[in-house]
Amino acid sequence: MKLICADGHLELANSLGKLLNAEVITPEHRLFPDGEHYYRLDGDFSNEDVVLLSHLHQPNEKAIGLLFLAGHLRDVGARSVGLVAPYLAYMRQDIRFKEGECITSRYFAGLISNAFNYLVTIDPHLHRYHSLDEIYRIPNRALHATNLIGEYIKKMIPNALIIGPDAESAQWAEGVAAAAQCEFLVFEKTRKGDRDVSVAMLDLSCYADAQPVLVDDIISTGRTLVETAEGLVEAGLRPAICIGVHPVLAEGAEITLNNPAIANWLSCNTIPHASNAIDVSYLLAPAIAAMMAEIIL
Repeated sequence: MKLICADGHLELANSLGKLLNAEVITPEHRLFPDGEHYYRLDGDFSNEDVVLLSHLHQPNEKAIGLLFLAGHLRDVGARSVGLVAPYLAYMRQDIRFKEGECITSRYFAGLISNAFNYLVTIDPHLHRYHSLDEIYRIPNRALHATNLIGEYIKKMIPNALIIGPDAESAQWAEGVAAAAQCEFLVFEKTRKGDRDVSVAMLDLSCYADAQPVLVDDIISTGRTLVETAEGLVEAGLRPAICIGVHPVLAEGAEITLNNPAIANWLSCNTIPHASNAIDVSYLLAPAIAAMMAEIIL
């Protein structure tokens, strides 16, 4: 097996390489003066099983590069070409909210399905889709980081109380709490705009000694986490620890999260960032091996 690190996330690539006994390769890449991509892959890929590893945060340039690399690997005779995207982009637009809008999730899925033999990802933002099979035509695995996060909390955060800031995070809160063997609560969020939210508080008087841990799949603007954490402090609880699967971090998010109501915030290493504290390689590796065995058979 050969694993191509297409996103510069070498820490995750090298960890996966060891677990899968795979050779890790970094493609040569540069831009021509007119902005077009140049790629070169060293080595013989004939009859090889190849994994392309790339988180798809800020996806546009990464995605076109992946299509070029996948096309090249097929041209030189690779037996299989799989995409491992710890963070999967273009899942937001799943219906036409307004007439004339492009359903980009479907069109992006079509491009990936045409280029790769299979897809492995972690906690894609499935809102109106029940599974990736609704838009991806290739075999796929949508893994969940809840157990990893729960195990981290169980080991590192005593007396944790898991809190989901809104109904969409309920599945994360419940799953993480089960793995961490602790209680959980889910609040109600009202979104007034892209960066303006309010969170309704519950009666928390019986949790005065607990350490609140806010969990969600994506940390984007940080406003939901801050609003919830501030409400917890106002209710008499200590500053919260926030954990997200994907540190997407929109512009200004880190400043927003630097708030007295948040004791610390951390993430899984699906997207490389200084907040990475939970390694997903042990989640990805067996899924990749299983998927490859399924494809070859």
